[in-house]
Amino acid sequence: MRKSISSMYFSTTAILLIVSTAVMGLIQMYLVMGYFQEDKRSTLNDVVQVTAMQVQEDSPLRRLLEDESARTTVQDQMKLIGRTSSTNLLLTDASGQVMLYTQNEAEQLIGSQVDAEILRQAQDEDGFFEIGNLGGLYAGKYYTVGRVMRDETGAASGYVFASASAASLNVFVSDMFSIFVLSAGLLLLAASLLAIFVTNRLTTPLRRISEAARKFGSGDFSVRVPVDGNDEVAQLAVTFNNMARNLETIDSSRASFMGNIAHELRTPMTSIKGFIDGMLDGTIPDDMRQHYLGLVSQEVGRLTRLIQNMLDISKLEAGEYRVNAQSYDIWESITGVVFSAEQRIQNQHVEIQGLAPTRTPVYADQDLVYQVLYNILDNALKFTPEGGYIRFSVKKSGGMVTVSIRNSGQGIGADALPFVFERFYKEDKSRGLNARGSGLGLHICKILVGLSGGKIWAESEEGQWCQFNFTLPCEAPPEQRRKQTGKK
Repeated sequence: MRKSISSMYFSTTAILLIVSTAVMGLIQMYLVMGYFQEDKRSTLNDVVQVTAMQVQEDSPLRRLLEDESARTTVQDQMKLIGRTSSTNLLLTDASGQVMLYTQNEAEQLIGSQVDAEILRQAQDEDGFFEIGNLGGLYAGKYYTVGRVMRDETGAASGYVFASASAASLNVFVSDMFSIFVLSAGLLLLAASLLAIFVTNRLTTPLRRISEAARKFGSGDFSVRVPVDGNDEVAQLAVTFNNMARNLETIDSSRASFMGNIAHELRTPMTSIKGFIDGMLDGTIPDDMRQHYLGLVSQEVGRLTRLIQNMLDISKLEAGEYRVNAQSYDIWESITGVVFSAEQRIQNQHVEIQGLAPTRTPVYADQDLVYQVLYNILDNALKFTPEGGYIRFSVKKSGGMVTVSIRNSGQGIGADALPFVFERFYKEDKSRGLNARGSGLGLHICKILVGLSGGKIWAESEEGQWCQFNFTLPCEAPPEQRRKQTGKK
């Protein structure tokens, strides 16, 4: 049977409260009994000392055996002390034979003999103390304290014992137990109500999160969990909401991604089908077939580049690419990319500015950086008007090198700048439709720069220019330098 968090928490709390209350009760009873016992011993010790002093001052013990009136006087004094202190007093001679007893004469204790071991303990400095029947002389249990009385020579002349019934302890313990049970019951009741309240307060957000998770499982990513307070459960709810928001974004991105893929694949395939159908049904004359076959070839090339870009993105995002970073001059990649696009640059009459190589070392994968520069330059050539310019600049600041590529043209709107690195994004309003663009090149640049340990961003003045900037580290990170030193 599955147990809820509420029931488990309440059961655990109840068990802890009961056990702790029981342990506290036992400790309290133990301490109270010890205090009660010590208090009785102290009181009986005082009674014994007063009685011994009174007997020795008024009537030496040897006269009690001979003088009836002296024995009566001493017994009356002992009874008076016993009544005022609620104790029984017993007086013996040096041999331990009972001479006087203040209460319960029916027990015929006069003439009885006290055990020799008790007499020996009574001679100790601390005296005799027990909770018992004084060696069988009493019918029930008593607190008893005994001390020796000595004559002028220091010899034992007799013994005084003071006793109090132990039944008072039972009454006291019973009263204490009743009070403890009542107070513990009220405490447990209040604690149970508080535990139920706290449990519901703790588990309600968890139940909400569980319900939201079930809705996520059914495909509803719009649900959110209310956040109350700032405790761990509230933080869990915040984390859950962030996860839900990310899942919703990912789901939306996936749907958009699939739609964009379908659109990007359908457009060239529709063109290819139209051209081929036109050649098959004779719509396109024979003398134009070569021209349209060239268009088909361009569309096939576009499909190939699109699929390759998608494969590259999948590998990069899956972490399958192994970065082979090393220190080299960034201008090697810049000049290499410019020379590879020389024909396009000349055809469009684009002016290249800032191409003045000055050795600037960076620590990165040369192939990755080349791909970033190629994609940015390719993008710039697409949207630079004929007779425009493309300007390169490299600056070193701190431990990073910043590479900037600016091109003249319509630029990018301020509202579109945050999205230019997203997959399949095209700002048709400012840059126009371009059949050769798939919207993946800049997204690949973002991933490649991230793998190289830098960042990339775009700047623009609408109607004037657009500039892409990315940074690269100047040297290897400390841990990488230590590894290379160790290898050497």
